[in-house]
Amino acid sequence: MNICNPIIECRADPHVYLHTDGTYYFTASVPEYDRIELRRSSSLTDLDSTQEIVTVWHKPDTGPYSDLIWAPEIHYMDGLWVIYFAAAPNRDIKDDAFQHRMYAITCEAEDPIASPWTFAGQVDSGIDSFCLDATLFKRHDQWYYLWAQKSPDKPGNSCLYIATMKSATELSSEPVMLTAPELDWEVRGFLVNEGPSVIQRHGKIFVTYSASATDERYCMGLLSIDENADLLNAKLWHKSPTPVFQTDEEREIFGPGHNSFTRSQDGKTDYLIYHARNYKGIEGDPLWDPNRHTCVHVLQWNDHGEPVFGRPAQRVTL
Repeated sequence: MNICNPIIECRADPHVYLHTDGTYYFTASVPEYDRIELRRSSSLTDLDSTQEIVTVWHKPDTGPYSDLIWAPEIHYMDGLWVIYFAAAPNRDIKDDAFQHRMYAITCEAEDPIASPWTFAGQVDSGIDSFCLDATLFKRHDQWYYLWAQKSPDKPGNSCLYIATMKSATELSSEPVMLTAPELDWEVRGFLVNEGPSVIQRHGKIFVTYSASATDERYCMGLLSIDENADLLNAKLWHKSPTPVFQTDEEREIFGPGHNSFTRSQDGKTDYLIYHARNYKGIEGDPLWDPNRHTCVHVLQWNDHGEPVFGRPAQRVTL
């Protein structure tokens, strides 16, 4: 089936999870930054038109997690549904918007659309600073938590960290920094490594992440490691020296990034779900421009078992 990008308009930081029953679940940042939406569909192409869209959580009016709800991600952790998100205290966003911490809501029922969700509290990394964009993955029998956070020792807005997990909201190891913004394409506008996403294929673990300001300079980098290596040893991770996915002026796809991975229901094709704009030249802070749209891209693999991203496409065959 041929489809055109974007597949969902005005939804940034998109996350798609394919459940064991063949159903796709979708979460993303909404332009109002005030709630967490969840939608599901039997196909990627129907996520925009599905009637199964619910608000599973709405921010409170006051308190430490009452503003700027960013980048929710839905995961299924050993029978428990969990959505991670970042939130800030209610304050004058023009003065100090970036006070986010990481939080979670959970659902114990089989149906996360029709069932209630419970606020599960903060996920404390042990570092008291701006943090966001948490994701979750399992290697062998161990769950890992991977997120972006402002380092107390390095300049910039955020680095990527990893830790093992004791439960859905508790870490069981000290945070380990995997990468900091240091290359020229990671420090354009802002010094940023954020939005990690994990895909495990061909004996390796690959982590994409986004870098630089959230305008047309936004782009994606790649980390990789052998699946049997010590994931908490930062020296064993390899970092691509160049971006793997970036703006394509000719195709009018600007600032592609903050992706997730999913796959076809038959397991044969991997998909990259990302957001991008179809124009540049944004006036003011691009963070407040709502037109970051959800797009889909077919991920290819080379003979060495490494992902091949190619150019972002306006039309995709699923």
